[in-house]
Amino acid sequence: MPESTLLLVLIAAVVAFASGALYYVVLGGRLAATRAPSAAPAAASPVRTPLWTFAVETGRCLVLAGVVTGLAAQARIDTWIGGLVLGLVLWIGFPAVLWIGAIVHENTPWRVAAIHAGDWLVKLLVLGAIVGVRG
Repeated sequence: MPESTLLLVLIAAVVAFASGALYYVVLGGRLAATRAPSAAPAAASPVRTPLWTFAVETGRCLVLAGVVTGLAAQARIDTWIGGLVLGLVLWIGFPAVLWIGAIVHENTPWRVAAIHAGDWLVKLLVLGAIVGVRG
């Protein structure tokens, strides 16, 4: 992998991680409410995330950034608009389809699926735009 491509993947992974973190900071309360609607809200107790989950999420973002970068290169996408289209197509073809299946077959609440699908949409659009202007 050329050095410039590796740098692009690293930058895209950091942005994907940051966008996901910001997304769940904004919508985390709604997600928690959809998972336990009858539970009383905790009295200002912070959620403690185990340290190992950050390593897992970092790895997921690196893989996702690498895949989107590779697909954009193979498709010769060289504009941010082309990258957005790639991100949208990937979102429709994978996360959206998977979350619809989870709703239908696993009885996942649609609000939970919508929140997670939104995270994937944001990540894939941002990654597509970033890697679309790579060259």
